[in-house]
Amino acid sequence: MSEQTNDFTQWYLQTVQQAELMSYSPVRGSIIFRPDGFELWEHIQEEFNKFLKSQDIRNAYFPMLIPKSFFMKEADHIEGFAPELPWVTEVGNEKLEEPLALRPTSETMIGSAFSDWIHSYRDLPYEINQWANVFRWEKKTLPFLRTSEFLWQEGHTAHADEEDARRRTMNILDEYARLCEEFLAIPVYKGQKTPSERFAGAVDTYSVEAMMKDGKAVQAGTSHYMGTKFAQAFDITYLTKENQHVLAHTTSWGISTRLLGSLIMTHGDENGLVFPPTVAPTQVVLLPVGPWKKNPAILEKLDAIYTSLNEAGYRVRLDDSENSPGFKFHEWELKGACIRIECGPRDLENGQVMAKIRDIDGKVAVPFEELFAFVQEQLQIMPKRLLENARLRNKENEHFTINTLDELKNHIETCKQNQRPTGFVLIGWDGSAETEAKIKEETGFTTRNIPFQAPMKKETDLI
Repeated sequence: MSEQTNDFTQWYLQTVQQAELMSYSPVRGSIIFRPDGFELWEHIQEEFNKFLKSQDIRNAYFPMLIPKSFFMKEADHIEGFAPELPWVTEVGNEKLEEPLALRPTSETMIGSAFSDWIHSYRDLPYEINQWANVFRWEKKTLPFLRTSEFLWQEGHTAHADEEDARRRTMNILDEYARLCEEFLAIPVYKGQKTPSERFAGAVDTYSVEAMMKDGKAVQAGTSHYMGTKFAQAFDITYLTKENQHVLAHTTSWGISTRLLGSLIMTHGDENGLVFPPTVAPTQVVLLPVGPWKKNPAILEKLDAIYTSLNEAGYRVRLDDSENSPGFKFHEWELKGACIRIECGPRDLENGQVMAKIRDIDGKVAVPFEELFAFVQEQLQIMPKRLLENARLRNKENEHFTINTLDELKNHIETCKQNQRPTGFVLIGWDGSAETEAKIKEETGFTTRNIPFQAPMKKETDLI
């Protein structure tokens, strides 16, 4: 496997395949989610669905095919997605009267439905979520992070007024930050997107941005206040208490399987995957070692440990395969098992197991009677440790003293020469699209967001 420091992308590509998270599909830009890879997504779904339920937001499902005329109703929306849209134009030998797009997102389809469902102020707020696949025909792809077909959730809401819609927009952004930091141990930067980076057709877009180990950014989630643009395009109106027909204010928001790539790139190491126990497909793996086949009591003891942990709800596996201990150690490190528990003849005599925590060097002896409490404690503290380590690493790649375009260019060149990550740079910005475009053109840097809690106030603009 490639070393992270030599070729981070190659390390990533090898790891996600060797750890059996995904395989390539015959369709360009699409991947097959193998069971461990899909289970990561299932745990994220389970966690976010708890939030949705607490907010009385219900799940629904909408068709994948969207009529072209729907896109034409909102000019900014079609312009933003046109280059990425795959179209269905015929069935068999019959040309369709109207081309149908494979959904890149569902604002138009759901806007049409909202128009039929919402009539009175009593219907508001109307809030739903969809777990679905979407299509955006990417030219350059990377498994989980950027693919032509990917999985996501997209929430869509309609509100009586701007205040309520914006409240929901920010409430979702806060939940995305919590999901990333507390559940996935990925530190994020909350802020507002610039006009050039906001969602096609939105009034305002807000994001949570994550920094990977190589210093690059991943947009981990977005929440959009759509204003009345889509309400006007699709006639989403309601009758007020004063018997006036007015436009509803809408929002949309989403996270995707891009989070899986973020997980891997945030926590993975030279040995493979590192997952917080909250999402790890295998939280505990039990391994018999030494000449265990000659001593049936070893496997009997591990079976009893397996039953105890499994009945308590832990995701535990017992590996009694024919492979050598060294092979098994490597395999379960690669796959990101949080705790590896080994038991051999000497351990059995001493009434203990040897335990290895995935992100900590060395093994520790744990008495049989203390093992359950040990597992419980270690799985609880591991996410906090991973989050803190990621935050410390981020700080090493945050740059706040760059104040001119030349300084930014020098920073980029110095990082290239020394093979260091360029990381995140905080700059002063005059708010003009021309300045933003010039920075992007001359440096290749893109604006991630305007942070809500900047670590310092920039007194001067970059240009």
